[in-house]
Amino acid sequence: MKAVVYREFATLPAVETVPDPAPRSHGVVLRVMATGLCRSDWHGWMGHDSDITLPHVPGHEIAGIVEAVGRDVRHWRAGDRVTLPFVCGCGGCPQCISGNHQVCDHQFQPGFTNWGSFAEFVAIDHADINLVRLPDSLDFVIAASLGCRFVTSFRALVAQANVSAGQWVAVHGCGGVGLSAIMIATALGANVVAIDIDDDKLALARSIGAIETVNARQKKDVVEGVMDLTQGGAHVSIDALGSPDTCFNSIANLRKRGKHVQVGLMLGDHTCPSVPMATVIAKELEIFGSHGIQAHEYPAVLAMIRTGKLRPEKLIGKTIRLDQSPKELADMNNFSGTGVTVIDRF
Repeated sequence: MKAVVYREFATLPAVETVPDPAPRSHGVVLRVMATGLCRSDWHGWMGHDSDITLPHVPGHEIAGIVEAVGRDVRHWRAGDRVTLPFVCGCGGCPQCISGNHQVCDHQFQPGFTNWGSFAEFVAIDHADINLVRLPDSLDFVIAASLGCRFVTSFRALVAQANVSAGQWVAVHGCGGVGLSAIMIATALGANVVAIDIDDDKLALARSIGAIETVNARQKKDVVEGVMDLTQGGAHVSIDALGSPDTCFNSIANLRKRGKHVQVGLMLGDHTCPSVPMATVIAKELEIFGSHGIQAHEYPAVLAMIRTGKLRPEKLIGKTIRLDQSPKELADMNNFSGTGVTVIDRF
């Protein structure tokens, strides 16, 4: 099969011909129909993720068709249209038994612990636990764009922050995660303040529901700006980028008893950011992490897409060929372009 492979970190990957994968007894092989490019893939390529062993194939936002099925798989057949979370569970550890597959003790992640989906085929373990059936009406590109960004934002807002109608939600960073959070928070009835350094991204944020925007390059004090716009601070704030500045601002711009959710990855030199802990104590703030979503929680997302309350297709910036993805991956830290990029031609 054709696959994007990197043999050294931070060195441009190349499209190579590598052996086709085979399913394990509890797994399947998917024919990849579409796969998203994510900043998490960039972090992996840079060597920020200790789970990656070289040589490596990135890619974790997958939509495809079941191609081959292991002998112990019960619920899936060749030809089924599927997607899956980027964090996959084993099904047997205490976390999975409690329904929290997103923090499985033995989790595997295509594109990180295993070879991923920048390829014609990808192997997925524990298929009965991790695959999600796609409705025939949902395009593969849209399904791939849900990937880690959209569904992670959904769980961050719904399960972790418990966002409710009328609350103010601040979203720091208007990349794929941030735009997803803006759309979802708006659908939940919240008022959203979007923060970014790019006016085009802020314009897109407004078009999908943001009530107010702050350009962090132009506004000297982002925290003050959010406090003013929300008349006292956000009820919920999300760092959707993952940087020391956005993390600090997201916590500092909360009103009393507000909730900060860290969704953007803090890797490499950013693993221990400065936190305004005196403010956390004085205002009784809550700080949450959010790490993916369980496969069994997808129906709520798919139902809101089916009814038109969520329109993830509006977040797709462009589609590309597999052979264009190495350069796109290397360019991700430049934050150029708006919306989600999806590979759909192999």
